[in-house]
Amino acid sequence: MLSPDDQELLDAATALIRQRYAVGRHHIAAALRTQSGRIVTGLHLDTYVGRASVCAEAVAVGQAMAQIGAADPITAIVSVRHPRPTEQNQNIQVVAPCGICREMLRDFAPDSRVLLADEGGALKSYNPSELLPLKYHRKP
Repeated sequence: MLSPDDQELLDAATALIRQRYAVGRHHIAAALRTQSGRIVTGLHLDTYVGRASVCAEAVAVGQAMAQIGAADPITAIVSVRHPRPTEQNQNIQVVAPCGICREMLRDFAPDSRVLLADEGGALKSYNPSELLPLKYHRKP
């Protein structure tokens, strides 16, 4: 059972991808919540040259840093994927952040909760350190 706050976050990401989904352009949306309760969203930017693509989580975190700054830390984030028109299952589903985004979340939201679906489809939250253990750290 999702908390009302987590449901609101999931609803924000889902609404964004429903509104902005475009084949070959945008298929993932993310929504994050800050400590003050503010919700910030981000949209995946797909490019023809894959290395130039930008993940929805990175867009959302960048938006939060630009609009709010680090004084209002990120407390939770969720990402959802819109299926392609050719897929049988047309339900928007929660997806896990990629490895690069896991690294970014450890840097910019280390105390946050990442909402993920377990094998049964139930949403659970994980700390970024659980998703990326033994992170590389620069020595001072």
